[in-house]
Amino acid sequence: MKYNKTIMLKLINEHRALHDELKKLKSEMGLEKNFAVKALYHSFVAEDGPYMKEYQDLERGH
Repeated sequence: MKYNKTIMLKLINEHRALHDELKKLKSEMGLEKNFAVKALYHSFVAEDGPYMKEYQDLERGH
């Protein structure tokens, strides 16, 4: 499984918890949006993260 910004943004838009986490990373850590999205991927998707299956489903449909 490989990081894809477009798929990650779709996943964030579909899950309010990820959207809220993105806003938190941007404000509290001062991260730019692209870096925050990539951090979410590594925290919540990669290596059996809680949103890995949803990400893979979006990846198949992409």
